[in-house]
Parts: sequence; structure tokens; C-alpha cells
Amino acid sequence: MLLHEDLTYKIIGAAMEVHRRLGPGFLESVYEEAFSIELRVSGLNFEAQKELRIRYRDGLLVKTFKANYVVESKVIVELKAVKSLSEVDEAQLINYLKVSGLKVGLLFNFGESSLKYLRRVLEKDQ
Repeated sequence: MLLHEDLTYKIIGAAMEVHRRLGPGFLESVYEEAFSIELRVSGLNFEAQKELRIRYRDGLLVKTFKANYVVESKVIVELKAVKSLSEVDEAQLINYLKVSGLKVGLLFNFGESSLKYLRRVLEKDQ
């Protein structure tokens, strides 16, 4: 069984519904707004534009990250609306997982003719 399998299934379903209704071609901000609606319809609790603080040595850096979503305090979700996902996009998701202490992340791309997504699980030693 996958970590947070039922939850990630619901999140993926919400993203699929957004892509089915809107298709490709919109700005990321449009997909974010629609995705928030779908998460609410699905009954999921989430924080949008969640600020993530970065620990370094014994303190916190001034620089922060903003994750598009943290769903049910368990899954980081990043949305893109690009021609195709890149290694940089995936690295961003991994960094957000490291900083947040969460283990599961989903990266969606609404910019292609069919919804593309990656599911990543951060191992303890990463």
C-alpha cells in the first residue's frame, strides 16, 4: 500500500476534474483557483500558498518557499501549466518535501493535452 494512497487518489481526481473541464492553455493561476474549488467539493482540508521556512544549522533562513498547496497536512501539491515538466520542477517538489518534513508530494502539469502528474515520496535519509 502506498503512503496516503486514498488521499492522493482524491487529490489526483480533483486535478483530473479541473483538466477535464478547462483543458490546457490557461495560466497556472487559473488552474490554482479551479483546483481550490475541486478540493473543497471533495471535502479536503488544505492550505493554499503555504509558506515553508527553511532550517539551516540552528536557525531559520529569511528566504522561504511557498507551496501551492498542503492538503490535509500530509501532501504537498505543486501545479504547473507548462509544455512539459522538467527536472527543475521535480527538484522543487523534493525541496518542498525536505523543508516541510512531509513525505508525499504531487506535481501536476495542466499545460499538456492530457493531465500529467508525478507522485514522489521522500525517504527518511533524503
